[in-house]
Amino acid sequence: MPNRYKILFIGDIVGKSGRKIVKELLPTIRNQYSPDVVIANGENSANGKGLTPKIAKELYNTGVNILTSGNHIWNRSEIFEDLNNSDKILRPNNYPEGAPGKGITKYDVSGKGRIGIINTQGRIFLQSIDCPFRKTEKDLKKLEDCDAIFIDMHGEATSEKKAYFYYFKGKVSAIIGTHTHVQTTDGVILDGTAYLSDVGMTGAFDSIIGVEYSTVIDRFLYGTPTRFTVAQNDLRMDFVVLDIKDSKCISLQILEYDLNGNKIVDMQRGI
Repeated sequence: MPNRYKILFIGDIVGKSGRKIVKELLPTIRNQYSPDVVIANGENSANGKGLTPKIAKELYNTGVNILTSGNHIWNRSEIFEDLNNSDKILRPNNYPEGAPGKGITKYDVSGKGRIGIINTQGRIFLQSIDCPFRKTEKDLKKLEDCDAIFIDMHGEATSEKKAYFYYFKGKVSAIIGTHTHVQTTDGVILDGTAYLSDVGMTGAFDSIIGVEYSTVIDRFLYGTPTRFTVAQNDLRMDFVVLDIKDSKCISLQILEYDLNGNKIVDMQRGI
């Protein structure tokens, strides 16, 4: 029998607004798409920046199995113990040796096998950390016993994400981008690897990438630091559903739902 898996990946959850829509929608979404694993980027879940153990537990209770992250995972030091001790939460794999946590994990699907998950981070317009290309090459050797491999590529520049995709296509099942909070339409499947520059955001869309727009505009106008406030209106959840057969992705569905469960975006790529 062929190995067949469905992966559901939720875009960056922003603050209480993002957590609210995940809590409201995810049970229904899980029933509709029947994923083997639900992965979500949670680095902005705590008031827009960072993640706490309490919020991580809250997200697990809604039906999220694995949390990925990015550069904002370091904003709340109380999460460091979880990073070190839990297999359910990742930080980017290419932070230097000695940083709390790890960037890869294996998720056991009952009665089927294992899905390998990698979290990595780009370097364009972000910290000058270790090379995501070379670190991922090393980590793939640790996931040779997995039937599918999913990568959250957390980065600012689409050029870097696209280069990463072309470098690893045919070697992993999916590479889905996070960080910009803006869902893209460039989904593609090549050599069995699905790619999307950014899955988007989960939170308030009457905002600037999840934040009250007045505080962001003031920063652009005056160049002075401002305290960002998580927005609350027009809640939506951006996510993708990946259908993987014998380690190759055969379908990539790009989706957006509002709080009432109405489908706003539905784009499908397949082979």
